[in-house]
Amino acid sequence: MSGLELNIGFMPLVDSAPLVIAQEMGFADQEGLSLNLLKSPSWSAIRDMVTLGRADAVHMLAPVPIAMSLGIGGQGKLDVLQVLSVSGTAIGVSLDLAGRMREAGYSFDFADATAAGRALIAAAGPELRIGVPFPFSMQAELLYYWLSALGFPAPQGVQIRTVPPPLMAEAIAKGEIDAFCVGEPWGSIAVENGVGELLLPGAAIWSFAPEKVLAVRQGWAEAEPELAARLIRAVWRAGRWLDTPGNQMTAAEILSRSAYVNVPAEIIERALGGALVINARGDQRQTANFQVFHRGAAGFPWRSQGAWIAGQMAGRLGLDRKGAEKTGASVMRSDLYRAALSREAADLPGASSKLEGSLPSVTAVSSGSGRLFLEPNQFFDRRIFDLPTGV
Repeated sequence: MSGLELNIGFMPLVDSAPLVIAQEMGFADQEGLSLNLLKSPSWSAIRDMVTLGRADAVHMLAPVPIAMSLGIGGQGKLDVLQVLSVSGTAIGVSLDLAGRMREAGYSFDFADATAAGRALIAAAGPELRIGVPFPFSMQAELLYYWLSALGFPAPQGVQIRTVPPPLMAEAIAKGEIDAFCVGEPWGSIAVENGVGELLLPGAAIWSFAPEKVLAVRQGWAEAEPELAARLIRAVWRAGRWLDTPGNQMTAAEILSRSAYVNVPAEIIERALGGALVINARGDQRQTANFQVFHRGAAGFPWRSQGAWIAGQMAGRLGLDRKGAEKTGASVMRSDLYRAALSREAADLPGASSKLEGSLPSVTAVSSGSGRLFLEPNQFFDRRIFDLPTGV
């Protein structure tokens, strides 16, 4: 290994790809870095890894740094340097629940969040148990938002259970949960093992939701500004490479190695291409933007994303909503991201916040070169979130 070594914690998920590719394809080396990638068994272990200084940066669930900033997600505080991935999660159900939904006439189109949610609620009954990877995760936030918008009381009416992603298929096989929302490839593994069916991509609930982020201890980037900038650039190049057509097979083969995700490359490639097999019969569904790493400014840490997540938490927990949104917005360090990429051919948005949920189609926006197009960004119920004045 060459270059200055940084310890980076990660979970074995497809969306760890920007970090893995940054190291394996030489983007870190271009910045004089060597990424020592430390696989972790749980999100709490990754959180502790960075807060206690055993890692310089981590692959992290987008809501965790925001929850910590609100004093509800663990000790210490984190900054988000960039978004590592957009979307990439799948909601699945047990074979028994899938059978009941099918008997009631649901078609499993893997696209319509309203129809899927109503079918799930009707078939599940009063005690719906859903596995998520962590209490403060985009999976949990999407589930709460989705079910509540459809009139199902969440979190009051649902049991949310924490299950590490690699154990999700085992949990549904044992009957410990009725459904799950998890990052790939672990939803697909439940299908491969014959214990579950996929119901909906997370992108059907929020079509461009920040999923994983690159997080560091608060103050680390100010103490090590050059290191932080070099890391951002290496990961930015890796994300660009991942979203370049023709690279998915190579990426899948790298990620399939035992040091990383350790599942067959063909399953990983499905997630990278958005073509998921949803049941044991081999039915396949194609989802546009199932997982995005670069295009549409996917890596940009929008302050409005942090505010939306914080506002959702505040609403559930009885916190001051505007204060929480201001705090959540401050966690997303768009200033550091801009500074790091100022020397790159990176077309960055002119603003650091946007109307979340307002884009029904690919849309040109103000940027440095004037050639930046944002991808569709809508909530399934067509609500729009506007960052409050002063936040």
